[in-house]
Amino acid sequence: MNICVFLSAADLDERYTRPARAFAELLGRRSHTLVWGGSDTGLMKVVADGVAESGGELLGVSVEFLAHKARKGLDTMLVTKDLAERKAELLGRSDAIVVLVGGTGTLDEVTEVLEMKKHRMHSKPVVILNTEGFYDGLRRQFERMQAEGFLPVPVNELMYVTDDPETALDYLER
Repeated sequence: MNICVFLSAADLDERYTRPARAFAELLGRRSHTLVWGGSDTGLMKVVADGVAESGGELLGVSVEFLAHKARKGLDTMLVTKDLAERKAELLGRSDAIVVLVGGTGTLDEVTEVLEMKKHRMHSKPVVILNTEGFYDGLRRQFERMQAEGFLPVPVNELMYVTDDPETALDYLER
């Protein structure tokens, strides 16, 4: 299975890198392909290393202005002209999406994918790996949007939220 992972390229504390690494190792051991932003820095590097060292494949999708940070020696590397094209490639080349901790870029990616899912433009599972409660606020916001009539689709049909890396992957493989 090609699993797209949206996540930060920042150097982060072990409380975030340890569960991300555990998820990556599971992904690799179960012979999945990581589809990600292609960066060889920060949390993106941690996850790519974990997948590669555990036997999984790497499919990176970088963007021209970040190509200097792209990982070398991948199974597949694409470089797109802009972020919109990159998001389209990431979604188009994946069977499922997992969201790890990240900043505004990650938030942009996940909200676009959820908006597309809401409109039935794709039916791929979306899992939020809620490490250390990082996405508690986002989950509450989506629940409020549902309760107040802003979402025509129940939140649990848009995404699955867990704090456990193995549960996240098990959900995708069911």
